Amino acid sequence: MALSLSGIHLDLPGSAGPVSILHGVSASFAQGQSVAIVGPSGSGKTSLLMICAGLLKPTGGRVSFMGQDITDYSEDALSALRRDQIGIVFQNFHLIPTMTALENVAVPLELSGIDDASEKAAQALADVGLGHRLTHYPSQLSGGEQQRVAIARAMSVKPRLLLADEPTGNLDQETGKAIMDLLFDRVKAQGATLALITHDPALAQACDAQIHIRDGRVVAA
Repeated sequence: MALSLSGIHLDLPGSAGPVSILHGVSASFAQGQSVAIVGPSGSGKTSLLMICAGLLKPTGGRVSFMGQDITDYSEDALSALRRDQIGIVFQNFHLIPTMTALENVAVPLELSGIDDASEKAAQALADVGLGHRLTHYPSQLSGGEQQRVAIARAMSVKPRLLLADEPTGNLDQETGKAIMDLLFDRVKAQGATLALITHDPALAQACDAQIHIRDGRVVAA
């Protein structure tokens, strides 16, 4: 199993005291499987994804990645795990505006100590159809092109797990479909596991499995 969540609880501080976000969520993601996480706004989807990424610590429950319990990993260990084995694609791209497309993709490779980072970044951009846009800055790219750069960046380290939070939320329908076709293609090519938050029923149906969350609980899977 690539990723396993067991009895996950999450409480976050609020102005009137702790707020309970997740209530005993359990889910599993097989290696190479694509899983859609669906549910209404405020149901806890993004919080769950952040726990999968090690960006939030659960209040209770256990998280296992590639058979290793990572629940009690230090922040440094979790950071190294994200750097080397987990890719993340956000709705808002999160590109560094002062860096070119090539530099945005090369940075995580350099941080991972990978040789020939620029060459590998150029290939990753070519793989998403942007081999001709290496020296362009985010402001010179369309929304769809920026998301392609974000996908190239996330997949460049060949992650075992890709987490995507509404990756087509800021794109028109046609561009969004092209981006998702690309995302599925890259994930399949690299044998990665995909956990995808989406409000699009058609996109959820295109995944191998679905996890439905409501009020911080799994209601169907």
